[in-house]
This record gives sequence, structure tokens and C-alpha cells, in this order.
Amino acid sequence: MNLQLQNTNLLFKSLFLVVFWGIWLILPFLNSVDNPGYQSYIRKMIPVNLTLIPLFFFNSEYLVKKIFRSRGATVYVICLILLTAVFTTLNFFLKRLIIGEHTHRANWLGSFFPVLTVVAVSTGYGLIDYLIKQEKAQQEERQQRLRSELSFLRSQISPHFILNVLNSIVYLVRSGSREAETMIIKLSEIMQYMLYNSSAEMVPLDQEISYLENYIELQETRFGEDVQIDFEVSGDVSGKKIEPMLIIPFVENAFKHGTGLINDPVILIKVDIDQQGLSLIVKNKFDPHSGVKAEQSGIGLPNVKRRLELLYPNKHHLEIRENDGWFETHLTLQLESQSENIAV
Repeated sequence: MNLQLQNTNLLFKSLFLVVFWGIWLILPFLNSVDNPGYQSYIRKMIPVNLTLIPLFFFNSEYLVKKIFRSRGATVYVICLILLTAVFTTLNFFLKRLIIGEHTHRANWLGSFFPVLTVVAVSTGYGLIDYLIKQEKAQQEERQQRLRSELSFLRSQISPHFILNVLNSIVYLVRSGSREAETMIIKLSEIMQYMLYNSSAEMVPLDQEISYLENYIELQETRFGEDVQIDFEVSGDVSGKKIEPMLIIPFVENAFKHGTGLINDPVILIKVDIDQQGLSLIVKNKFDPHSGVKAEQSGIGLPNVKRRLELLYPNKHHLEIRENDGWFETHLTLQLESQSENIAV
């Protein structure tokens, strides 16, 4: 996207310069077709007019971008007045040298107004170009800060998730379960996904769903029949993209607060994909007398809320509520297709 904007900016600058100097150098010839005397004068004036080209670029590329930026408007205006005086004098004496000093065309006003016109146009051109580049630099700085914040948020997700899974494996090892080896294999698959995909801006939705399935299988292995886990995926996941590791914090939170001392724990996870996007519903039993707010504990949910705000502004709706001993999260998300890009 940035490269496209650069190319567009360069194209407009080139077109402006071609049109302006084309009009400046060629239009007088077109106006002198029926006046041979004036046409001869225009031909003699070509070297004089060419001296205004370095004036244009010296002002727009040096004075505006260097002096105006570093020294301020006052110093810039003083330099501009001196530059105008120098080129007016140069223009005046070149005219006298080329067309003679006894003609009404070789006067100070006839030299001052062309120079003033070029100075005015080059100042406008230089300032607009300078402001565009300043805006671009600020935009790149904002994007860099956004990337840094997202990188930090993702770095929080990974160790938080790994710690939970390792606790599950420790539980199985201590209990002598043969499922510990299966969990380690699943963990290696999850680690591989985290290593190669978590740093990407977007990942295919089917990979994110597969990652979620591996996590749920790990928990099913850990809890066995002690926890009722219902997991359902419906819709076509192909051809869509999503921010990596965006769904898992909601499921992690359900297992964190929906197991343990909960009577008859139940965790329901439903993912539905349609043309509008993704719908995720996660429900778990919750002890309202525990004194802990599930949506506020840990870093998982605050983390993913911030990522949603950064990456899906006006493209998501997140509802979290507690009702009759149940904790429910409902996320709707507009997804991008494989052919589209989300800029960060």
C-alpha cells in the first residue's frame, strides 16, 4: 500500500512539473504564431526562461524542505526575498544582453513578475510536497507504534498459553496417565503453529480453527469425563483470513474459570462461519460467589479486547455477560478473504 501511495505521489508530481513547464515554455510560442516579431523575441528569451528552472527547484527542494523546516518561516521568507532579488537582477541583465538595453521589454518589472510567479508556484509546490511527506512520516510512525503494540500483545499471549498447557501435562504426568505423550505431541503441533504463524499479520482461518481443535483435544485428554466439552464448527472456513491466536483466549478463559471447583462443569464452544464473517460463542459454568470476575482476571481477555480494537475497528462486536451461573462470550467478526489485505 505504501509503495502504491509513493508511486501515485510521484506520478502527480511528474505530471504537475510537465504541465507547468510545458505551459511556461511552449505557450508563448503558440501565442506568437501570427506575430513574427514577437516569435523572434520568444526564441531569444529561451535561455532567460531556462534560468527559472533552477530557481524553481532550489526553492522547492532546498529552501522549503531544509531552511523552512529547520530555521522556521521568518528565515525562509528572508531567503526567499534575497533569492527573488538575485534572479530578478539576473533575468534583467540577461534580457538586456540578449535583446538589447533600449527596448521596453528589458525593464525591471518585466523581469520581476516572471520570477515572482515561479517563486510563488515553487513555494506552493514545495509546501504541499513537504506536508504530504510529513503526513506520510506520521502515518508510518503510527503504524510502527501499532506494530510494536501488537507484537507486545502477541508476546503476552504465547507464554500465557504455554503455561496453561504445561500445567495440564504436569497434571497428567503426576497422575501417571498414558495420555501425557499424546499431549506432548499435540503441544509440539501447537508450538509449531505459534512459532511460524503467530508473528504473521493474517493467517488462513482453517489453520486457526485447527489450532483451536488441538487445544481443545489437549483439554479433553486432561479432564476426560470430568468436564463436558461440546465443540462445534459450522460453515465454510476456506478462503478466509484472521488475526492469529485471536479466538483461543476466549476458550482458555472458559477452561480457566469453568473447571476446578465447579459442580458438573460444562464448556460449550460454537464457531459459525458465513458470508458476513465469524460468530464465536463460548459458554461455561461459573461460580458467582468466587469473588473473581472472569472477564477481568489474567491477561487473556483484556489482551484480546485491545487487539480487536486495533485490528478490527467497527468490524467486530464483543459481548461478555454472566447469567444464572453461566459465563458467556459472544464475538462476531467481519473476516477478510484471502485476496484482501489488512494494513497495520
